[in-house]
Amino acid sequence: MERTVRGLQRYKELVEDWDALVEASCRPLPLVVWENPLRRAHIERLAVAAGLERRATVGDLLATRGYDVEPLAWRTRAWRVRGLVKPGRTLEHYLGLMHVQEEVSLAPPEVLAAEAGETILDFCAAPGGKTACIAVGMQNSGTVVANDLRPQRLRPLRSNCERLGIQNVVITPINGIRFPLHAGPFDRMLLDVPCSCEGNLRDSRPATRRARHSQVEGRGGLQATLLGRAWKLLRPGGVLVYSTCTFAPEENELVLDHALGEDAVIEAFAIAGLRHDSGVTRWAGKALRADCANLARYWPHHNDTGGFTIARVRKVAADE
Repeated sequence: MERTVRGLQRYKELVEDWDALVEASCRPLPLVVWENPLRRAHIERLAVAAGLERRATVGDLLATRGYDVEPLAWRTRAWRVRGLVKPGRTLEHYLGLMHVQEEVSLAPPEVLAAEAGETILDFCAAPGGKTACIAVGMQNSGTVVANDLRPQRLRPLRSNCERLGIQNVVITPINGIRFPLHAGPFDRMLLDVPCSCEGNLRDSRPATRRARHSQVEGRGGLQATLLGRAWKLLRPGGVLVYSTCTFAPEENELVLDHALGEDAVIEAFAIAGLRHDSGVTRWAGKALRADCANLARYWPHHNDTGGFTIARVRKVAADE
């Protein structure tokens, strides 16, 4: 952990309370689950069987078994659960009544705000938690194209869609750099690009251990190329959410500044109950486009989560 914190020293000037960031980074992540509204009838049947009212939630079901359940302040039907060591072995998970997901990774779908009936592209979708949030929020209507370069990473996405009862997702294993332009245009797009994963510093899973110790590895070129391709697939007036689980301006503001043109507006947004810091408009002596200030950077100590950076970008329509 000391090595990880040393790696964050380059951002010290961006952080209001450095000691709080260090302290938060040394704590394990809280377990967070969200309720699947597509399985509401099953939740009601389990609630009645447990002696609860039909309107009871997944959180209520978990509480009856002695787990400490705390609702999220900013998202309905989602909870932090303490004492639940193996959530994947619960009946609620097996039946698709709930999904386990790191809290701050629920934010990009919230910012995307996809609506029922729209056509959405999740450009780098695996392992699929954000895809599931988008599809469920659309109430199984419209179409969500979930794409990822590596087919093996799409297996858990497919499995989760089946478990959760999601029927409006199409899965494609295409290199995003060459994603066919004739597949568009899309109404909205989530571009959660591959990054140096600094925001995963609290994640103790072996699969993320190597990534959390990595420094910025010059991935900005790939990220800018993916953003440029994605932009061509977005309809005029559409919204693209660009996100990373890293803090580096080289992978966030500098990518947006390099890849976006005059037909793009980085819009300001806020999620009530979820604190964030603004983006930077100057880094390493380079002046950036002014609307980079509207980017949101979520530090681990702000909301007791992992780290994330999100930008909401609107494509200007020709008649504007």
